[in-house]
Amino acid sequence: MSASLVSSPASHPSSLPTWSLCSVRDGAVGSEDFTVEPNLPFTIGRNAGCTVRLNSHTVSGAHAELRPHQDALWIRDLQSTNGTFVNGERISAPISLQDNDFVQFADVVFRVSKHSKPTGNSATMQQDVCDEAFALVQFDRLMVDRMLTPAYQPIVNVQDGAVIGVEVLARSDLMGMQTPQAMFTAASRLNMEIELSRLLRWEGIRQAIGLRPDVYIFLNTHPAELQEQGLLGSIEQIRTIAPEQMLVLELHEASITAPDKMRVLKKQLAELNVKLAYDDFGAGQARLSELVEAPPDFLKFDMSMIRDIDSASAERRRLIKSLVDMALGLGINPLAEGVETQEEAAVCRELGFVTGQGFYWGRPKRIS
Repeated sequence: MSASLVSSPASHPSSLPTWSLCSVRDGAVGSEDFTVEPNLPFTIGRNAGCTVRLNSHTVSGAHAELRPHQDALWIRDLQSTNGTFVNGERISAPISLQDNDFVQFADVVFRVSKHSKPTGNSATMQQDVCDEAFALVQFDRLMVDRMLTPAYQPIVNVQDGAVIGVEVLARSDLMGMQTPQAMFTAASRLNMEIELSRLLRWEGIRQAIGLRPDVYIFLNTHPAELQEQGLLGSIEQIRTIAPEQMLVLELHEASITAPDKMRVLKKQLAELNVKLAYDDFGAGQARLSELVEAPPDFLKFDMSMIRDIDSASAERRRLIKSLVDMALGLGINPLAEGVETQEEAAVCRELGFVTGQGFYWGRPKRIS
């Protein structure tokens, strides 16, 4: 969050370390570097008398105090409304800060530095390190506190627009972790993609409890989950909190390389009353042999095949129609992804698509 800051420069005894605060905005280290005055209280808040003034409505008038003492820098929350956090943990008593700690005043984040502000290439390198450190701190908080706010995008019958399902999409309000890309980039640094994927499914179902049971909830997977044990067990756990909900498990097309394994998985899912979908069909190499040998319940045609389909050549339309007809012949429900206009929707109906998804029918929203 952007914040307006005001502070005064001061001289520093050479015998004492120099402490500073560097703003972090949307996960990136900003340009402001504010030096903490030695041996004096350094207050942070919205009030005009604070050493650093933050123009953010979430920050209290007198929010927190920093106080250098010998070689240490101490921080104390001043009974703020929205809290002071160090490395993602809310503090209730004064604690000593370390170099490269992240301090958060409500939703305004700073990095603590024990050194003077670097310049040149060293500054760029330090910023890269700090960006990653901040992302990992926020990812840990995301996982431990389950700070996910899934969004749900409708999936409809293309003939009448009736909602037949929703897809769970990863979202969070946590700074630096708002998008699936940010979450999985941080997860990959820690080899925790599978754990994140499981948590996203669990929260997606937990926060949708109360949704009509006759509406399918489409749940995503990470490709790594097909290489490890535990995928089926995670679905069994979901069934403990949503025993009657209609569910669909999505697998990315690129992970579907072993028809025998897919047939076994589909059978196991059917025993849990869970349907199977192949996602992003046509985004890469269309795996027609796997499609025939291990047909899913739903086949989601990638948006790259659907975009501007209303102005596509006759050859392209014939190709897509042949794939739709093949899916229908195999008992598969063909689903058009990324439909954004009335014209695209009309052509999808003409080509035989049964279901569709995209901004034309509805944007992802949280369940209120």
